[in-house]
Formats: sequence, C-alpha cells, structure tokens
Amino acid sequence: MSAQSILLLTVFMGTLLLAAYPLGILVAHIGANKSVPGFGWLQGLEKMLYRAAGIDPSHGMGWQAYATALLVFNGFGALFVYGIQRLQDRLPFNPQALPAVSPDSAFNTAVSFVSNTNWQGYSGEQTMSYLSQMLALTGQNFFSAATGIAVAFALIRGFSSRSVKSIGNFWVDLTRSTLYLLLPLSLLFAVFLTGQGVVQTFVSSQEVTLIDPVTYTQAVLTADGKPVLDAKGAAVTETLVATKQTIAVGPVASQEAIKMLGTNGGGFFNANSAHPFENPNALVNFMQMLAIFLIPAALCFAFGRMVGDLRQGWAVLGAMSLIFVAATAVVMVAEQQAHPGLAAMGVDQAASAWQAGGNMEGKETRFGISASALFAAVTTAASCGAVNAMHDAFTPLGGMMPMILMQLGEVVFGGVGSGLYGMLVFAILAVFIAGLMIGRTPEYLGKKIQAYEMKMVSLAILATPILALSGTALAVVLNPGTSGMANPGAHGFSEVLYAFSSAANNNGSAFAGLSANTPFYNSLLAMAMWFGRFAVIVPVLAVAGSLAGKQRLEANAGTMPTHGGMFIGLLIGVVVLVGVLNYVPALALGPVIEHLQLFAN
Repeated sequence: MSAQSILLLTVFMGTLLLAAYPLGILVAHIGANKSVPGFGWLQGLEKMLYRAAGIDPSHGMGWQAYATALLVFNGFGALFVYGIQRLQDRLPFNPQALPAVSPDSAFNTAVSFVSNTNWQGYSGEQTMSYLSQMLALTGQNFFSAATGIAVAFALIRGFSSRSVKSIGNFWVDLTRSTLYLLLPLSLLFAVFLTGQGVVQTFVSSQEVTLIDPVTYTQAVLTADGKPVLDAKGAAVTETLVATKQTIAVGPVASQEAIKMLGTNGGGFFNANSAHPFENPNALVNFMQMLAIFLIPAALCFAFGRMVGDLRQGWAVLGAMSLIFVAATAVVMVAEQQAHPGLAAMGVDQAASAWQAGGNMEGKETRFGISASALFAAVTTAASCGAVNAMHDAFTPLGGMMPMILMQLGEVVFGGVGSGLYGMLVFAILAVFIAGLMIGRTPEYLGKKIQAYEMKMVSLAILATPILALSGTALAVVLNPGTSGMANPGAHGFSEVLYAFSSAANNNGSAFAGLSANTPFYNSLLAMAMWFGRFAVIVPVLAVAGSLAGKQRLEANAGTMPTHGGMFIGLLIGVVVLVGVLNYVPALALGPVIEHLQLFAN
C-alpha cells in the first residue's frame, strides 16, 4: 500500500468513530422510544402522525404481527413505485417528456428500491421523470432504510427484554427512525452537497458552449428516418461541427443525501457517483463514504447502550472494522499494481512511495486509485450500490474483494440496520459453536440459544447464498442469460456472479459488462432481491420474538464473555468461514482463474 492509501484509510476510520459515537447516543434514544435530545419540537408532529394513521404507539406487537405489518407496508410500497413508473408519461414533473417505463424494468426497479438494493438496469437521467425520482425512488430510499433500522431495534429488544411477547411496534419504529434520524441528517447533508456543487434544480437540462468544437460524421436521413443511399448503394454521410452540448440536470442533491445515508446507492445519473454532478470533488467523495458507514457504525454503539453493556457494541464494531480494513487493504494493493502487459512495456511505473502507480482504468482522475479503491470497499461492505469507479475495470483480485464483502452477507457495517442484525445473527452462531466446543448451553447476552433460534439463524444465513448461486447457475446455462454477457470466459462469469451476489445481498452495485435490462435478468434479479431481503428479515424477527420471551440470565463463572478479543476473533472466523466457503468454488471459476490467466498471458 502507498503512504497515501494508509493515511486515507486511517483518517477515514478515525473520523467515522468520532462521528458515530455521539450519533449512537441519539439512535439509542430513538430505539428506546425516549425523548430525543434536541428534537423535542418534533414530538408534536410525531403524535399527529400516529393520530392521523390511527396508531396506538403504546401498543406492542408480537413478532408475527411485526413481520406482517412490515411485509404489507413494503408490498404496498413496491406497488406504488411500480405504478408511478408505468404512469410517469401522464403525470407532472416530467420536463423531458420521458415515456412510461417498461413493465419488466418497472417491476425490477420497484423491488430494487423497496428492498434497499437500488440495482439499476436503466439510465436514470434518460428513463425516470423527476416525479419518479423524487416521489417514488427517493421515498423508498427513506422507507427501506427505516425498515432495516426497525428490524435491528426489534432484535435488540429481543436481547434486552425479560419474558415479554412484544418486540416493539413496527409503525412507531418506522416513524421515529425516519423523523428523528434519516430526515434531519439528509437535510443537513443535502445542503452540504449543494454547497459543494451537486445540482438541485427542476430545469430539464442545461445547454453549454463547448470549449473545443467537435467534428463528427453522421448518415443523411430521409423524412421518414431512412438512410439516403448513393448510386452504389452506400449510405450518404455528412460532416457536422458541434459547438454546444445539452447536459442533463435535476433535483440531484436531495436524492444523493439519502442515497448515501440510507445505504441505498441508486444514482440520479447512469454514471452514479462517478458523475461530477453527484460527486464533484475529493471532499464530497470522502463525506459520501463517511455517510454510507455513519448510521451502521452508530447502530453498534446504540446496540451496546440498549442492552446495557457498551462493550458489546464495541465488540461487534471491532469485528466489522477488522474485516473491513483487511479487505480494503487487499483492494488498494491490488489496484496499485500495474497490468502485467503494460508493465512489461514500461508504460506504468510507480511515481513514488507516496503515490503508487497502478490500474487507473475505469477510475476518475479527480479521485485516483486510493479513494476509488476505498469507495469500492465501503460501498460493497455496506449494502450500498453507489460507485465512483467501474468495478468491472478493477484487477481480478481488486474486483474479487468487493464481491466477497457482499457475499459475507453485508455484515461488515452492512446496510442501515441490516448490517447490525446480520452480524448479530453470526454472533448467535458463534456462541452456539463455542457452546458445542465446551459442552455448555450457549448463551448470548443472558439469553439461551436453543434449537428454534438456530433453525431461524440457519435460514437467515443460507437464504442469500442459495439465491445468489442458483441465480448465477441459471443465468450461465440458459440462452437468455448468456446472451447478456459481453465478455467470455472467467470475466463474463464474474460479471454474472457479481450481479446475483449484489442482488441477493441487497447491495445494488454492478460489475458492468452485463446487459441486465432484459425481461430475463429483470425478473430473476428482482426475485433474488425480494427474497434476499425478506427471507432474512422474517427469521430474524422470529429470533427476536423467541428471545424476548425468555428470561435474561445473570452472568456467572461459566458464562462465555462476548466482549473481549477472543470473542471478536471467533466472530470474525465464523463470518469469514461461513460467508466465504459458500462461494469458494464460484470464486475459483471467476476472479481466481482470471487472475492466473492475466499473468499466464
């Protein structure tokens, strides 16, 4: 690693911890249904929302009722997003006069944004009206993030409660997470982004004069759009000079803020966070990475406070941080290596020990290798599909690590809420394994882990690998799947594996090179996204309900500590072994072979 990469990673992790700790205090108040410091003026609005919806905030829900409310809410959300897209040509705020989105693409997008995946098989500025972007997509950026936080709160209550049937009220958790956390942070971040040059306007486009006119050739067309042919049957062409360019703009900053804070990732523009109107400079790039990890890290501190032992939150955060730093180091080192073919010709040389040369293909020069590699690790460690560089252009090993970070189950910080409850699922598995080794009934935070909890944990852990691997298998053996692959061999396989790993783990980033906006991929990926989200959430809520009904036992001499270095090491080992071993054969067929072929050639 270059000195620049080490410094950037160190400053990023230090800033994250400094910002997340105080935010964790606020999040703990939100989850405990206490008055939120500094937001007393919003309590009246909160009560008014409950009254308007006919909700009794003091009424608790069992896990079945909680899960039912969650599924119904998200089901209606998917229908709403689908309907807005299909009707956008008849609705206002469509200055580009864009047509309705096709049924398969609208279905894929609706499931994508409701499941917090934000996979995009379309070009945003050329497909979605301003109403679709602002009301449907941005709205779900808030609601899907709040859903993840609500599930995390429910599981935490399962550990902290003593013999109760309730794990909270979904509607209250959804409202408080949105009102006290997501909206205020998004407002502040959007103002910052606007000040840094991220556009926010209802103008449809901006016409600018080119500094250097562009000369180009195009075919001459008849009035009905057919090419004009000469006597020999060849197409007649004409040479033109372009002096102006039309640039798409729109209400970008408002969507960009919650896109990052909610670990959503859906970009207003097709180029996502590589577009200068979404991510104009190095400071914004750093703050966007910080925003992605901010709430997931704060939830770890909130977890420790809500269970009455802050050390438990530090242990979970420590496991996440160690895995993340190790994975990021691999990406940075891999991307700072020159392509063997270019190195043999002396084209790429390291500039200095401070800033190494390396693989700049697919990266923005305003960010460079270090910031692009860190962004790739951040966005795939979290459940966020934002990208500021094309992962498809990374080196084989550099592209493999973001893929592995997703395949771990999006638990290395992970999505807003989903990262914490996913890591706690692995923590339950870790104490179960430890209990088997010492011949003692496993406990975690004073709750006995028994057969029912382990069945639900198994379902939650195995759901995403089954979806990702079975979807990849179907895509590479069926003609509709292989026809979308632009690259042959190992790299083409990696593109498909990345797509289904991204969908099943609700990440949303893409390897590119795969033409996925087809009925086949839109339907198959949508199913992976939906079940990758809710086939994990329902077992997690079942675990929360089971734990909430148990007595919380006091620690004794035989209780395994779950806050020290030994437990952190055990937790990391379980996450890595269980997460990666499911994918080792598939990884061997993709990035591993491609890496060997790169040097063999």
